[in-house]
Amino acid sequence: MTILITALILGLMGSFHCLGMCGPIAFILPIDRINKTKMATQTLLYHLGRMTAYGIIGLIFGYVGKGISLVGIQQKISLLMGILMVVLAFVPASKVLRLKPLSGWNKFVYFVKTSLGNYLKRRSTLGFYVIGFFNGLLPCGLVYIALVGAMATGEPLMGAFYMIIFGLGTAPMMTLAIYLGNFVSVKVRNKINKMIPYAVVLVGILFILRGLNLGIMFVSPSDKMLDTKGKMIQMKYKQKTQKIEKILKEKN
Repeated sequence: MTILITALILGLMGSFHCLGMCGPIAFILPIDRINKTKMATQTLLYHLGRMTAYGIIGLIFGYVGKGISLVGIQQKISLLMGILMVVLAFVPASKVLRLKPLSGWNKFVYFVKTSLGNYLKRRSTLGFYVIGFFNGLLPCGLVYIALVGAMATGEPLMGAFYMIIFGLGTAPMMTLAIYLGNFVSVKVRNKINKMIPYAVVLVGILFILRGLNLGIMFVSPSDKMLDTKGKMIQMKYKQKTQKIEKILKEKN
């Protein structure tokens, strides 16, 4: 639960960064501003597209985290990812964006930008979902940091949920950008952006605490706590299975 809260913190604080990076896309969305119901539907589809993209990449990074966790360092990965977050908080966003994890990264980014541009010219209902989806795949330093958190969950589904909640945190600000345009001045936005690294450090510290096995419930559970929790879940699952088997036998 604590991990998912960190995703919301990143999303809410980082939404001002998103306003600067993705705001221009929100400003030029071919929204129907006359029909308010249609406008709300189009905005919702745009956000659903972004959440889908975030969820998919979160799922992938969750798998990567699970692969590392299977080695037996579940808590250590949280510690390492927390340290990485703190380090990235002090790295300029321009340098983070230069990271190219794949050999065909430039081609992929070109494809995303081209596809996004093509769909921005359309006014189809499905188009808003696709625009949001490609928007969610655009290179973004803050998204990279959120993906570190998704990897630290050590579970594919948790990684997906982490990124979706991160996306939900950015939704209110992006919605205001769609409805009101550039309503925050550059000066105010720059002041708020200066606070984002502190939010990233806070999230990184929470991950570090989680990996230190201090025995603090929710914040820093010990290996013993995690093991006990896992056994309780297995026991409940076994009890439910036995009840279902008993009901099926009685019916037969």
